[in-house]
Amino acid sequence: MSTPRAPLASAICYRDPKAALKFLEAAFDFELVMLIEDGEGNLVHSEMRYGDGVVMVGNEWSEDHKSPVSIGGKNTQSVHIHVETDIDAHCAKARAAGFEILMEPETQFYGDRTYRCRDPEGHIWTVGQTVKAVTREAAEDATGLKITGWM
Repeated sequence: MSTPRAPLASAICYRDPKAALKFLEAAFDFELVMLIEDGEGNLVHSEMRYGDGVVMVGNEWSEDHKSPVSIGGKNTQSVHIHVETDIDAHCAKARAAGFEILMEPETQFYGDRTYRCRDPEGHIWTVGQTVKAVTREAAEDATGLKITGWM
């Protein structure tokens, strides 16, 4: 019986996707669940799982699908990971795996403690852990923002 497919997945391009598989596993404890290689051992497709989420890791494959390292460090998306474990220890592990920490862990008005990091090819990731329950009203009072919907 196969594992159910994640209802939403991100796909990220790397110049060196095999190296990316290693540093994503080392930094974030992602689990490699699919690896497809050609006859020369080149990566064709891969998927890594974290909880119920999946990220596809692949090669640059067109002029419009590039690693940030190939386009002057520009990003058009970032990926967010929600963890249940100690966010400060998670940040330290990411740093040790070679991620540049762009924003140290900080508690946000909505009750999550988050940090932001850049992987060795320039992708920006955010990581958060809920550390306190905050109501919509309390978040609005703290920020002056009008919030519609609330988790």
